[in-house]
Amino acid sequence: MTGLEFLGAVMLVVMLFAIFIGLPISFTLLFLALIFGYMGLGSRVFDLAYLQTFGLMKQDEFVAVPLFILMGYICDQAGLMERLFLAFRDLFAPVRGALYVVVILTATLFGIAAGTVGATVVLLGIMAGPMMIKMGYDARMSAGSIAAGGTLGILIPPSVMLVVMAPVLEISIIDLYAAAFGPGFLLSGMYIAYTLIRCYFNPKLGPPVPPEERQSSWGVVAWECIVGLLPVTVLTVLTLGAILAGLTTAAEAAALGAIGAIVLAIAYRKFTLRGLFQACNLTMATTAMVLFLAVASNVFGSVFAWLGTASWITKMLLAAPLPPWGTMTLLLGLIFLLGWPFEWPAIVLIFLPLLAPVAKGLGYDMVWFGCIVAVVLQTAFLSPPVAMSAYYLKQAVREWNLKLIYRGMADFMVIQVVCVAAVLAFPQIATWLPDWNNRRILENRMKSSEASPPVPVAATSSAAR
Repeated sequence: MTGLEFLGAVMLVVMLFAIFIGLPISFTLLFLALIFGYMGLGSRVFDLAYLQTFGLMKQDEFVAVPLFILMGYICDQAGLMERLFLAFRDLFAPVRGALYVVVILTATLFGIAAGTVGATVVLLGIMAGPMMIKMGYDARMSAGSIAAGGTLGILIPPSVMLVVMAPVLEISIIDLYAAAFGPGFLLSGMYIAYTLIRCYFNPKLGPPVPPEERQSSWGVVAWECIVGLLPVTVLTVLTLGAILAGLTTAAEAAALGAIGAIVLAIAYRKFTLRGLFQACNLTMATTAMVLFLAVASNVFGSVFAWLGTASWITKMLLAAPLPPWGTMTLLLGLIFLLGWPFEWPAIVLIFLPLLAPVAKGLGYDMVWFGCIVAVVLQTAFLSPPVAMSAYYLKQAVREWNLKLIYRGMADFMVIQVVCVAAVLAFPQIATWLPDWNNRRILENRMKSSEASPPVPVAATSSAAR
């Protein structure tokens, strides 16, 4: 290790220590990058910080961040989750473990519309928690289903985390969105299957909704499903369908989604200027946090790379006496452990750029790597000691203590680990949809080029003259 590489290693250790003692992450990264960069690179570090900042702000993907965040806040205010919850409750009322299924399906579809963990867990806790307690549902499984279902929002598109992750890994947001659908829906299906199987063999864990609380006719149930599900489906098709079809960029689709969320709020008679102003304020605060951290981590990572420590770490990991899958398991385990003390923006923007070259050097597909990292980070939301989902749920349902919630989440953590292992063993779970989508887009372009009549040479020359 050279002197500059050692200086970068010291900078990394100091950064970890400063963050663990509670110093603000963004300012810590920026100051350490400038101080250690000046020690190693001289005044060039200020030019480097300037160029990296403006280069990052020119990336189109980051334009979608505030728009997707605004879309989520508007959907929250429009009462979209309440509509979904009531529609699914009426539909699955006769089924054993009905409320478990309702919670997970609501979280899945609301995650597509909003993509937020905190709001999803809190709202599900407020709506489903008291109902589950009243109907005698198992408290442990109830807490686990709400917490686990709520975390799907950071994995299923249009997740803001995926928008931020794509430029970090230098991959297409379209491909990463398409890849995330497979593991996201697989997890949702595994959650539902687990709760239904357990309730089938032990009906006391989750009885059906009492007959007196069900809708009197299937016509009413059908109408509630149309009102609750159709708008979300249309919003999803307009937003994600446009991205996956290659018709719009992520930023354009995010703008379309934000407008669609406002239209839904008006249709549900939940739109107010005060609510819109509040949503804009929350959007600006969240966006400022994410983008400032993105700038600070980009400057830090650039200085780290110029000092040579990043390349040294990559060479050391690639030279480790492990098979490729062993090194990949080591990387994912490290990301999982980082998910305990850190939120996803810090991991994606600070640590992922250090680990991604290792995965690339091992020959792994970077779209697949980004997808499985997202699954692991989603798993970290359910793992103590931090496990933010547990604290969100505790605030919403006071009757459940943290010990009970942790025990409930542990059951679903096993499902998460199985899903991670499945994506590791069968990469097609994540790659089949982006591969199919890319082939379809290419075929459409080829058909369009074949359908276009060739321009005569003489006419072209005449026009040029």
